[in-house]
Amino acid sequence: MTARIALSPAFTVGRANPRLYGSFVEHLGRCVYTGVYEPDHPAADAEGLRTDVLDLVRELGVTTVRYPGGNFVSGYRWEDGTGPRDDRPRRLDPAWQSTESNRFGLAEYADFVRKVGAEPMLALNLGTRGVAEAMELLEYANHPGGTALSERRAAHGAKDPYGVRLWCLGNEMDGPWQTGHKTAAEYGRLAAETARAMRQLDPDPGLELVACGSSNQGMDTFAAWEATVLGECYDLVDHISLHAYYEEVDGDRDSFLASAADMDAFIRNVAATCDHVAAHRKSKKKLTLSFDKWNVWYQRRFHQDFARNPPNWSQAPRLLEDSYTVTDAVVVGSLLITLLRNADRVAMACQAQLVNAIAPIMTEPGGPAWRQTTFHPFAQASAYGRGTVLDVRPQSPAHGTERYGEVPLLHATAVLDEATSAVTVFAVNRSQHDELPLEIALHGMALTELTEHSVVSDPDPEARNTLSDPDRVTPHRATRATLDASGRVRTVLEPLSWNVIRLT
Repeated sequence: MTARIALSPAFTVGRANPRLYGSFVEHLGRCVYTGVYEPDHPAADAEGLRTDVLDLVRELGVTTVRYPGGNFVSGYRWEDGTGPRDDRPRRLDPAWQSTESNRFGLAEYADFVRKVGAEPMLALNLGTRGVAEAMELLEYANHPGGTALSERRAAHGAKDPYGVRLWCLGNEMDGPWQTGHKTAAEYGRLAAETARAMRQLDPDPGLELVACGSSNQGMDTFAAWEATVLGECYDLVDHISLHAYYEEVDGDRDSFLASAADMDAFIRNVAATCDHVAAHRKSKKKLTLSFDKWNVWYQRRFHQDFARNPPNWSQAPRLLEDSYTVTDAVVVGSLLITLLRNADRVAMACQAQLVNAIAPIMTEPGGPAWRQTTFHPFAQASAYGRGTVLDVRPQSPAHGTERYGEVPLLHATAVLDEATSAVTVFAVNRSQHDELPLEIALHGMALTELTEHSVVSDPDPEARNTLSDPDRVTPHRATRATLDASGRVRTVLEPLSWNVIRLT
């Protein structure tokens, strides 16, 4: 029952783009208000940002932040979030049946990403708006000066441009739930027109555009949507988006723990569709993927709660505030492993969302902030998953799942940091009840020290971090890991666990 992997710098997948460790801030529930922004909080800075949240975001290691949505963006007027806060209009948000105060807007977002050291990623409203509004936002945000919109930005207190290089051309436009939902042909044409206009306004090759892919692999239009959209805009965009959420359904925990099998298939299918379009167009360009919405989200529970108790146009209602278990954390770790294992094709990813709404960070209004269980795998992956992803092909015992068939109990990858020659192995044991012995053979690497074997697990699979017990689940050190003189690591993975093994 021993699992085995072999690591060699001669066999690699590709470099892990730091943008894999992105996150997402949407005007949804309490993600913004009483999440990242709460001017009356004791820990708020002069701009109203919660410094306790800023500290946790830095610890989390977030590299990009997608904003302002999400479903919210398809009814959003970007101008509403600019200028003096007291002059900003209150609007109804049809996506989440809430009232938006617009006290937090583009300037506050730019301040936030600067303070946490992240890169901005703006989503455009192609639901109720279009080409002209996209061009106006691009000019307002990025043009140095001397025009009406760039001078308006300067008058609003930002003399220097925001320098946004990542832009999403709408959000989930294939979804009937989306304000301004479009067919693939309609959206593909609009995406092409918008991309062309933006590149005319800003011809810098550093401008990167993300076209909307399918909202998930289960959509009836999946793959046909990508093919049609990219038939219109392939040569004008740099990435296409993927979105996926996972949850445990009807007590089928084994399938839930194997969710990464679906994510991996999703990535491969979208990549194949992109390559088909490239072949058809005789294009040498290789489109990369932006997995800019992913997480564990208990959607069935949310939809039931939303139907019973709709927000009724309240401001910053408590929505999607899932309390994550150690089981959820293991699944999140497994999804991170999948993103790394596909680093040759996935150029960026955003865990949705950052604070309070299906988030690794929770807060209470006027009170503390704390780390959910899912915080820890993300923070460790961001800290140690920088460098070249090694081609890891585990030999592992397997077990059957109802949804995905037979899957290996070991899910793993490894990253080589060329600057330090350190190697980090990320591994998940999908077995709910059994330990999994693991052997790691090291080839062509002078690794002499096993620095750490860190584990996220708990005897109670439902264990979680809460306001009253914020550190119930934290990484702990394994005690049975060894590295012998022949370059072989031997350790044991606890049941239902996320593991980080560091070698220097």
